[in-house]
Amino acid sequence: MPSFKIDTSTAVVFVATAPTPKLANAKTGEQAMDRETGAPLSTVGLLVSDEGEGNLYQVTIPETGYPEGLAPGMPVKVIGLKARDWENEFNGQKRHGISFRAAAITSAA
Repeated sequence: MPSFKIDTSTAVVFVATAPTPKLANAKTGEQAMDRETGAPLSTVGLLVSDEGEGNLYQVTIPETGYPEGLAPGMPVKVIGLKARDWENEFNGQKRHGISFRAAAITSAA
């Protein structure tokens, strides 16, 4: 599926929730891995405020793409933020949504 770039160059971005490992299998606890690089993946909550509107995004990012100590309230810059729509069917129920992925997060300070 195609992905769409999100321009955050004029946005103010803060960490809302600290990074947590993204799980490939919740039952086994297996962590999701980046298909291209093999790096473990994490999910971080970001508050993105731009043009008077704020949104909370759960963003997937490689563990190698953010600094240690990333904590709620920290101002950050997001590099390579993309959105992708998804849809799946499980037990006859269709689900759909938008997933967010970034190449890196750096400190804005």
